[in-house]
Amino acid sequence: MFYLSVSQGTEVVIDSQNLLHSSAMKPSRYTARIEKILDLAPNIRELTLSIVEPSSGKLNFLPGQAIAIEIESSNTQTPPVRYYSLASSPIQSTRLTLLLSLADQGIGSTYLFELSEGAMVRFQGPHGSFHLNRAESRNRLFVATGTGIAPFLSMLHTLFEATPSHLITLFWGLRSERDVYYQEELQALADTHACFSFVTTLSRAQSSWKGETGRVTALVANLSSVEDLAVYVCGHKTMVKEVTKIVREKGSCPIYREQFFKSQKQDQ
Repeated sequence: MFYLSVSQGTEVVIDSQNLLHSSAMKPSRYTARIEKILDLAPNIRELTLSIVEPSSGKLNFLPGQAIAIEIESSNTQTPPVRYYSLASSPIQSTRLTLLLSLADQGIGSTYLFELSEGAMVRFQGPHGSFHLNRAESRNRLFVATGTGIAPFLSMLHTLFEATPSHLITLFWGLRSERDVYYQEELQALADTHACFSFVTTLSRAQSSWKGETGRVTALVANLSSVEDLAVYVCGHKTMVKEVTKIVREKGSCPIYREQFFKSQKQDQ
């Protein structure tokens, strides 16, 4: 995973091997139990983790941040880690939600897909500079592909704990009908909060699909203006770059980005 923050034309680049964390939230080591497994689509799984160690059982994190799952292996003394954005609200600091994709057989998702409810996992966290800017005084646009929806779910939960004073829009790109999930949950949020709307678009839709079709970048390209927006982007590296280029060509606004390197995107 590769984190960048862009605001008013100023870029800060953070290397994926040296993930930043808030000075008030230094990464610690935790043990958690897999409390619930939910298969959302053929290659997509939601994990609910319950922290058991340390005894305080709390992870303080910012909406949008990630944890580093330790991959158990008999071949190395120091276990490799894979980073996963948290989909749950920081208020649920003892129960954490992750989204996994098995599509590309990454070592992280492969390891986690093999575990059952009740299994223990170790992780480090929180990690990452990609998180919600609560002081933002603009309308927010979230743009995601695949499981890049995860940090935006955490942000949405956080925003709706109060009454948002600005509009919130989510553009979410998936491949086909078999990849679609969370539509009822998102619709429930839209029905409850007038300030929120979302569009799910499929790049390889069948004729039976009644929703938007095409790549998520086309939705961004169709925006008439970005002057009143703060844009958050999470997903594959190519999409993030394309959305950033489109937004910059339309005008000046803050852009917050998280992109997956090809070598690690399968673990997101």
